[in-house]
Amino acid sequence: MGEAYEAEHRGRLFHLVWPTASYLFTNATAAVGAFLFFVLNRTTVIGRERLPQGRNTLLVSNHQTMIDSWLIGISAFYPQSWWRPWLIPWNPAARENFFKNPLLALFSDLWKAIPIREGRRDYRALYRMLRALREGVMILFPEGTRSRDGSIGPGRPGAGLLALGTGASVVPVTIDGMDRVLPIGRIVPRVGQRVYVYFGDPIDYSDFEDRPRSKETAQELVDRVMDVLRAQQRALRRIKAGAAPEPPPPTASG
Repeated sequence: MGEAYEAEHRGRLFHLVWPTASYLFTNATAAVGAFLFFVLNRTTVIGRERLPQGRNTLLVSNHQTMIDSWLIGISAFYPQSWWRPWLIPWNPAARENFFKNPLLALFSDLWKAIPIREGRRDYRALYRMLRALREGVMILFPEGTRSRDGSIGPGRPGAGLLALGTGASVVPVTIDGMDRVLPIGRIVPRVGQRVYVYFGDPIDYSDFEDRPRSKETAQELVDRVMDVLRAQQRALRRIKAGAAPEPPPPTASG
């Protein structure tokens, strides 16, 4: 579980105990999150049966709050993560948000967060992400920032570079309602809110296999994923309105 853990800010002893400590900490906090999302709030999960159960799986989602990855990881793989620890997702996270003080940095390390320096080409972080994805599961938010109005914005090419570099199964994930659980500026989550998590079929990007692994190619792949996320968002809106859901969004190439 810990081969991709290469935090230069931690000593040898921490690296030695990290696999066990992270396993226990993430699963324990997942139990707390399950109570928050499924008992104190009303969360509906759609399409969980579509999720691959193996390694090298990339969950690509829209972004609404600072705790979206907590919701997605629990909705996807809890409680299976107790006996399949590779399903505990890696989470690339902005260093300035999740590593800004010693206690938060400790929690983030235990939550399998990979610190990313915003606004810079962080090749060391990219290398860690490639290694981590090959041996497990990763959650990524291509928008790079939380939505202010619920709409799904353009995606950055990073998710495409990871997919092209690893051949990962890319699963589109659309969330709705988290902006009411934890609005921007709020610290304590609200309760009694309706939340949806929509897992789509893995994206078919086989037509990209023979193309150059360039930033432009990666951007095209991400654009395809973002189109699917928006289609899933439209399906969720129909479900919320009481109408029959749309047919599953297309994930085929082209």
